[in-house]
Amino acid sequence: MASPHNPPFRADHVGSLLRSPELLAARRDRAAGKSSAEQLREIEDAAIRKVIAFQEDVGLQSITDGEYRREVFYSDFYFRGLGGGTVAYDPTSIDEAFFIDREGHKLPLLIPHINSRLRWQKPIHSTDFEFIQNNTKRTPKITIPSPTIIHFRAGRQNISSKVYPDLDQFWEDIVDAFQRELKSLAAAGCRYVQIDETTMMSLSDKRSWDQMKKRGDDGRKLLLETYPKIMNRAFAGRPKGLHLAMHMCRGNNQSHWSAEGGYDLAGDVIFNQIDVDSHFLEYDTARAGSFEPLKMVPKHKTVVLGLVSSKFPELESKDSIKRRIDEAAKYIDLDQLSLSPQCGFASTAPGNRITIETQRAKLALVVEVAREVWG
Repeated sequence: MASPHNPPFRADHVGSLLRSPELLAARRDRAAGKSSAEQLREIEDAAIRKVIAFQEDVGLQSITDGEYRREVFYSDFYFRGLGGGTVAYDPTSIDEAFFIDREGHKLPLLIPHINSRLRWQKPIHSTDFEFIQNNTKRTPKITIPSPTIIHFRAGRQNISSKVYPDLDQFWEDIVDAFQRELKSLAAAGCRYVQIDETTMMSLSDKRSWDQMKKRGDDGRKLLLETYPKIMNRAFAGRPKGLHLAMHMCRGNNQSHWSAEGGYDLAGDVIFNQIDVDSHFLEYDTARAGSFEPLKMVPKHKTVVLGLVSSKFPELESKDSIKRRIDEAAKYIDLDQLSLSPQCGFASTAPGNRITIETQRAKLALVVEVAREVWG
């Protein structure tokens, strides 16, 4: 099988983009009851048209809505889409599990609380896809969160035992939701979906295993057995022609991260056992480890190297990126590779601590380097 490109494209991106001050203000007004849902929607629509034009102008071929209708990258899918709970920052977690920046400042984790059934009742992101499709001639991409993120972040203690006395039913509901949503997206015409997956890399950081043990979970088993099986069940039976990419990172919240560690421990599971078509891999810092695990990637898959940082304002040099691509190509064929930032620019609404001008420069750099490397 040939390596499947287009999508992903030689120059690609993870999806979320910085919100304008006007859009952030409009969301605050809506939360405070100062405006209607219709008024917010109009402002979002206008902002998304602008960010689509921005992506086209910078030279990208995959086009997202910047995740402009979301507060957190996974909250709309689970809580607006499936119902069932809430998510909030938990300051009590900050001593053991947290986001941290390069100055050592910490942010508490967002913890989901599940208090009713998670049920797919109608398409969640099909309307979002159709809006993108109606405003671009390029390839729309929809991003959705991993099937495992709620369990990983919540733990059994935050999943109501009254609602889910048996976790098997919890997993059944999530698997059903993903299978239905992927089919609904394909029916709307979508052919490019990206799963945003943070649990595997968090569990590859063995420090998380102590936290898992305290709450009654086996971190190694979750990483190598439980979560991959759930993912494969969730992705099973997806329509032909729907390209499913999986993005993996170690946390991305206002220029903070939450884990470190390479792909060595779970590489075979990630690349050969989880049923996706391509991989977006964070590789912008030493926290991601070496390129050596790429030797486990099968020949028919594309790996999108996340070599440009969406967290930090410093602009990478073309030469340094090309050297890194050359290093990766020692373990995987150059034709199987593409290039992107390591994560989105705004996985949560406030966004990372860079400017919109820097965001443009970094995405333009991705496009320019990809063109020079692959033509």
